[in-house]
Amino acid sequence: MTATDPVANLQTLIRCPSVTPAEGGALTALDAMLAPLGFTVDKVTAREEGTADIENLYARLGSDGPHLMFAGHTDVVPVGDEAAWTHPPFAAEISKGELFGRGAVDMKGGIACFVAAVARHIEKNGPPAGSISFLITGDEEGPAINGTIKLLQWAAERGERWDACLVGEPTNPDRLGDMIKIGRRGSLSGKITVHGVQGHAAYPHLADNPVRGLLQLTQALMDPPFDGGTDDFQPSNLEVTTVDVGNPATNVIPAKASAGFNIRFNDSWTVETLRVEILRRLEAAAGNGQLRPGRPPAKYDIVWADRPSHVFLTRNNALIASLSSAIESTIGRSPKLSTTGGTSDARFIKDYCPVVEFGLVGQTMHMVDERVAVADLETLTAIYETFIARWFAHAGS
Repeated sequence: MTATDPVANLQTLIRCPSVTPAEGGALTALDAMLAPLGFTVDKVTAREEGTADIENLYARLGSDGPHLMFAGHTDVVPVGDEAAWTHPPFAAEISKGELFGRGAVDMKGGIACFVAAVARHIEKNGPPAGSISFLITGDEEGPAINGTIKLLQWAAERGERWDACLVGEPTNPDRLGDMIKIGRRGSLSGKITVHGVQGHAAYPHLADNPVRGLLQLTQALMDPPFDGGTDDFQPSNLEVTTVDVGNPATNVIPAKASAGFNIRFNDSWTVETLRVEILRRLEAAAGNGQLRPGRPPAKYDIVWADRPSHVFLTRNNALIASLSSAIESTIGRSPKLSTTGGTSDARFIKDYCPVVEFGLVGQTMHMVDERVAVADLETLTAIYETFIARWFAHAGS
């Protein structure tokens, strides 16, 4: 096995059925790729009561700075209906120029290409003028409790420090080279429960329908908009994601009604200021008599979800310029610098060093027949190899 071949690397990783939280042999396979290149490899099992134990991997080549980290995950989402796949999801078969398999783009493909890029750099130039590390978790597709956040803590407690990080998530919407993620919106979730009085639907004056109050509260959360966006981020957006009354009977007014919501917010807000604004809206809406004429303010409570994600933006010229120029010189395309999309483990890494994300085209991630163009694997490897050389030249100057 030669680590310089991204296709072979990816086939090896896909054939490890690492459906979160199972390691599936993927980290063992990655260890076998990195150790011959001179990396010192540590496998770290993280634990927390009430959650599955997660195996993670940290590998480092070199002992001096500057220090470049590559971060990612080998865990994958379930395959769904396996019979619906054109090719078995863990066979890593190639057909008509595409490599099929769960994790092909999200994100074993990015890992396979970065390993190949490092191997080629070493083959041509020797070890880098500094240090390269791999921080790979098995808990990105899961609750993200025993993965990157704990592996970062483990490494930092042992004296590890990083100057920059590249996360190999599939950032490109249509073509390789479309987009670099230089930040992410924050994410805050909560659940509102409105308390009423249960009764007969034919005698509403003897009851208090909480659904009416819930409609008032959820409407206030969604309108008016929270903001119009900023120079670097799209407008903040709140969605009501669940509604539940726990009532199967059509002739019974329920005793309570609940709604879950999630807001993806930009740098106009912090978690703290956003909570204040949401509570202000709820309090004002509770007394709105439009749907509950003659009634006192709706009685409600709110529970905030644990572990909100904070908005962040990376401003690091050595990192962004090195990656952008590597893309332009390899494929002649100028990437868009973006903060769109959901959250990723970059939200944890940003507390330790500047971080950007760039990987494969993500159109088939999490889908049946997840697949990647074989040509894109070679191109991404070439981009990563050029980036490694340019980043070390820039960071060391």
